[in-house]
Amino acid sequence: MPPSILIVSPYAASANNGNWRTAARWARLLQGDYRVIVRTTADGVPDAGVLIALHARRSHAIVRAWRERPGAGPCVLVLTGTDLYRDIPNGDATALASLRFADRLIVLQPLAIRALPAAFRHKAAVVYQSAPNLPPFRKSSRVLRVLFVGHIRSEKDPATFVRAAALLAEARSVGFALAGGVHEPRLARTLDRLRVQAPRLAMLGALSHAATRQRIRRSHLLVVPSSMEGGANVVVEAVTSGTAVLASDCDGNVGMLGEDYPGYFPVGDVDALAALVRRCRDEPDYLRRLERMCAQRAHNFKPGAERMALRRILQSAFGT
Repeated sequence: MPPSILIVSPYAASANNGNWRTAARWARLLQGDYRVIVRTTADGVPDAGVLIALHARRSHAIVRAWRERPGAGPCVLVLTGTDLYRDIPNGDATALASLRFADRLIVLQPLAIRALPAAFRHKAAVVYQSAPNLPPFRKSSRVLRVLFVGHIRSEKDPATFVRAAALLAEARSVGFALAGGVHEPRLARTLDRLRVQAPRLAMLGALSHAATRQRIRRSHLLVVPSSMEGGANVVVEAVTSGTAVLASDCDGNVGMLGEDYPGYFPVGDVDALAALVRRCRDEPDYLRRLERMCAQRAHNFKPGAERMALRRILQSAFGT
């Protein structure tokens, strides 16, 4: 019988968020080599050879319970953006305890390692997320389609996207769309007020994963304005479908796209984002350059590469 792995996510499938999609994808990638069990932090913890827990703070109770079980196997902890760029630097006691309990740490892009306290960096390894390639879509030559994908919560900073759409409200050759469910009602009300100044912005609400991928594929630009990211899978889904990315210069985005990528704007800088969108509209060579540089990153985001990286970490954890 193959070794068993328990993957624990703080969110269930109904949340339609990155944590659960990562857990489900890793279960698919590891099936065959391992017997994989997927649970949420609200479920019981069955016996397994290795625990993979997503989110240092939210999964702390599971990590602690696992470590306190007699004869428990290794614990692998996957660190999110809020772990790395909010909870850990702010000294959250549960997040820091999870780092101590873990035998291995997984981060989703290389710049995340420098965000860890020095004492824990030796435990960390990078696993880029992946997505299947989609065939390129023949995109409109009349309207530049610009898309935001993400839950309506402050870390994703959809307000910067909506404000940029308002600055370009008179540009009939640019179309904006925002896809994502509401996690922070107060922020959603703010967006409702802002979008009065952005009549060409389409609010799509929460979409299925398949529908979201098709929206990304049909867009010229995906905008990722987040104030913090662990390593956004939506970047992977853009790169693997032939769509260029404009992104804030937070570490999570730079770690995914590379330090020399020419499509960054300062976090929260609405004018800079609007200027890059205009440049993509007015300078076809610039847009093609973004597309080309994204394509050069695609080898990092192949399912086979993600599977191999996970297997190396698990083989090390199992001592094989």
